[in-house]
Amino acid sequence: MTVEPQDSPISLDELPALYDPRHLNGLRATLSTTVAIPVTPFRPDGSVDWDAHATLIGRLVEHGVEVVTPNGNTGEFYTLTEAETRRAVESAVAAVAGRAEVLAGVGLDIDSAVAAARHAREAGAGSVMVHQPVHPYRSAEGWIDYHGAIADSVPQLGVVLYVRDPRVSGEQIRTLADRSPNVVGVKYAVPDPVRFACVARDAGLDRLTWIAGLAELSTPGYWAVGATGFTSGLVNVVPRLSAALLEALRGGDYAKAMTVWEQARLFEELRAADAAADNVSVVKEALAQLGLCGREVRPPSRSLPPDLREQIAGLMSRWREGGWL
Repeated sequence: MTVEPQDSPISLDELPALYDPRHLNGLRATLSTTVAIPVTPFRPDGSVDWDAHATLIGRLVEHGVEVVTPNGNTGEFYTLTEAETRRAVESAVAAVAGRAEVLAGVGLDIDSAVAAARHAREAGAGSVMVHQPVHPYRSAEGWIDYHGAIADSVPQLGVVLYVRDPRVSGEQIRTLADRSPNVVGVKYAVPDPVRFACVARDAGLDRLTWIAGLAELSTPGYWAVGATGFTSGLVNVVPRLSAALLEALRGGDYAKAMTVWEQARLFEELRAADAAADNVSVVKEALAQLGLCGREVRPPSRSLPPDLREQIAGLMSRWREGGWL
């Protein structure tokens, strides 16, 4: 499917009639869950294995995952071509077949992000996640204008902000949400739960859905101060673990949540090591050992050396013994 970007952005005067409050409110509730970030599997020649992509997303949905994010960082967004990112959204929409929300990752320059968001809308996604701007010089006003331009181009879709910069304040987020009512959630990935608690309350704790954006290890702490969802790459491999963590946190059983946390700890520590250099490689290695896709990644990531492969093999054996796999 190829969708050409529109010639000009939608006029702000046209926006109010295009919003669907019921859809946006429904999205706020839907996002309070495990938000899966699927991998983009590659063949040995470096091309995308679209059959494996569909199979992996179908497996997530079959295990109860309610939100999938094609073109997230675990999907190696920054290594994909425009054609590949578009097909990733189309593949995800087809694979979920209406059983889950497709939250499509978009980003880079404004024109590219707007074109990608409009394509996601035409492909059948219900929402987009905007990657943090990669521009090295970011002002508060420019950050608002960047996200506002993307959100305003697709008022029919919900918009989730991906925040990795501690300088982004609750006031900035609140100003953006006032301007663009289809901003429904924030994936917060600053490793500081105190900062998160302040930002969420300054922006509006109940106004937006707050998603812990640093995966399972940070989730209990962020949940305690306001998160109601979390992102996961681990869920690609061991969906039962992520589901157990979500269930425990929803029930307020932090002791049980930390028992699950211990099961995820080594895997997530391997992903986080060396400034997350092997973040995706660890996930793909585990999937390769399950026979679900190849271990190939694109530079600047790398395939894992033998010692790390052995660690993952040992962890997978323990998960099997524990009934998680």
